[in-house]
Amino acid sequence: MDTDYLYKEKTERIIAAFYEVYNALGYGFLEKVYQNALYQELRRRGFQCEPQRHIEVYFKGHKVGDYFPDIIVDDCIILELKAVETLCPEHETQLINYLKSTNIEVGLLLNFGMRPQVYRRIFTNDRKTNLCSSATSV
Repeated sequence: MDTDYLYKEKTERIIAAFYEVYNALGYGFLEKVYQNALYQELRRRGFQCEPQRHIEVYFKGHKVGDYFPDIIVDDCIILELKAVETLCPEHETQLINYLKSTNIEVGLLLNFGMRPQVYRRIFTNDRKTNLCSSATSV
């Protein structure tokens, strides 16, 4: 499987929706405002979206935490939204960890900062089988 293009069309459509929201609202709102607007725009474009889905994280069969990704699209792409001046490595690590903890392989890190930023990350399920933690299915 060519992972560089995994869900390429969907991610391109999601990124177009991101820019639609960014161009309409601009910079300076709280992340929640952008999350609500992007959720509405994605739904308008025909995507199935779930904001703040509860995900449990396991380590060696024991629950060690919970997290709530900003939006899951079509049960196959995690969106992590930021509204910061610029993205930093910790933001990317957060998205990768979200991917590690689920069966979802594609994530988009979208920043509604002074200038919009988009990062697409892939963490394939075959790489997750070597992890000590158990991935929960979503």
